[in-house]
Amino acid sequence: MEAKKSFQLANNTHLCLSQDFILPKEKRPCLSHVSPMHSSLSIIDLKGYDDDECKNGLVQDISKACKQLGMFQVINHGVPHDICQTLMVTLHEFFQLPSEERALFFTQDHSESVKIFNYYFKCDDQRKVTMWSETFSHPWHPTQDFTHHLPNNPPQYREVFSAYAKEIGTLMNRLLRLMSQGLGLEEDSLVKRLEDRPNFYSQANYYPPCPEPELTMGLNEHNDITALTILQQFDGVSGLQVKYDGKWIQVDPIPGALVIILADQMQVLSNGMYKSPVHRAVTNKRKPRLSLAMFYAPNDETMIGPIEKLMNGGYPPIYRSYKYKDYMEEYYRQEGKCRKVKEVFEV
Repeated sequence: MEAKKSFQLANNTHLCLSQDFILPKEKRPCLSHVSPMHSSLSIIDLKGYDDDECKNGLVQDISKACKQLGMFQVINHGVPHDICQTLMVTLHEFFQLPSEERALFFTQDHSESVKIFNYYFKCDDQRKVTMWSETFSHPWHPTQDFTHHLPNNPPQYREVFSAYAKEIGTLMNRLLRLMSQGLGLEEDSLVKRLEDRPNFYSQANYYPPCPEPELTMGLNEHNDITALTILQQFDGVSGLQVKYDGKWIQVDPIPGALVIILADQMQVLSNGMYKSPVHRAVTNKRKPRLSLAMFYAPNDETMIGPIEKLMNGGYPPIYRSYKYKDYMEEYYRQEGKCRKVKEVFEV
């Protein structure tokens, strides 16, 4: 049922908002109450990463952004513009493939590593409201060959995604080092705690124009579940919003910038010093929106808990330690709800 809805989303030019997509009144986005991009959402220039004098300033800027909101944008990040642009075109082409070709990837099985699916919200009466979006997810890796997981069509998909993954891997490593130093730790501390076999996966999200965007959602409010997300917003189309001081703030795309989002495991590892922000994606009437999230996650057996050095000086642990697979089991138990997963592991 959900798969058929998704095929219609991507290919029909006259889209209709059926009851399957309409949220209960209390869960609708209230678009008129959203604030413009807030000064607390930092824009950080990474150009000085290789300069020791500039790097100290970067550590301070990133630490402040991670502690205040847990989301910021980076410019001069080193990912070549031409790779980003080619990837955008390629993803657009993928979502416009004939429905019967994309049907090969549709599944409701969470264990599938390559899949197209819909997110949904489960109402109090157990009715499922499908989000106004379609998600394509698959693994990636910064150094190992993962292209056998990827589609053969569009023809350039494997080549361009592999090139992008390599650049994003370099950027993630730099960010994790800066974030470690921002906590007063050695620069390799977070990478070591996430161990040497992290999981890398991506989600490309396609949001068609919506005839009544105030009645539905592209993606419902959520925290990211991994450790770190790098999000690219394509075509300059707004839709990402983050909650700050109880209000929704629009995160407008900046040309050439990437959005950095801290996820739940980072908040736990930092003993609550760094934040995992609640965010969502809304729709609009005029233009389709496309975004790509690249996730860095622990492996199932990795132990996650507050880093010991951050509990010195009278700071007790906020969270108990757990295996990442235990966190994921709780995540799936809360499927269809506005999840509160890390809260289950609070001391």
